[in-house]
Amino acid sequence: MEENNINDGDILEEVTTENSGIKIANEVIAIIAGVAVSEVQGVASMAGRFAGGITEVLSGKKNLAKGIKVEAGEKEAKIDVNIIVEYGTRIPDVAFEIQNRVKKAVENMTGLKVEEVNVHVQGVNTSTSLGQEESNEEEKAEETEV
Repeated sequence: MEENNINDGDILEEVTTENSGIKIANEVIAIIAGVAVSEVQGVASMAGRFAGGITEVLSGKKNLAKGIKVEAGEKEAKIDVNIIVEYGTRIPDVAFEIQNRVKKAVENMTGLKVEEVNVHVQGVNTSTSLGQEESNEEEKAEETEV
């Protein structure tokens, strides 16, 4: 049986080499960004493609990459985030927070340099503030009819 002699220095050198031969899928980067966006207060939901919404409904799983487009190179990434904001929130503040959190999360977890985080506001969710009383009345009416 042949023995491999490995010095501690060899292992450290291998570990410290940044992104050497490692390719991170765009979907993984999108999921990391999606989790970061979901933690920002004022984001009602992600705005995604129709096909993504169908897949989410059929699978029963929440698609964390919904509404996020990633262009990743060997050492850098550009990320586009499509969101729907809550009515009453200050959009520039929400967008700034998204940019900071996404940049920090992706850079920390992947080692890639995030060059751009573009936030696209696709809509405003007004159902929680304006239509809350109406939706509650509709739910009560449905319960009594059954």
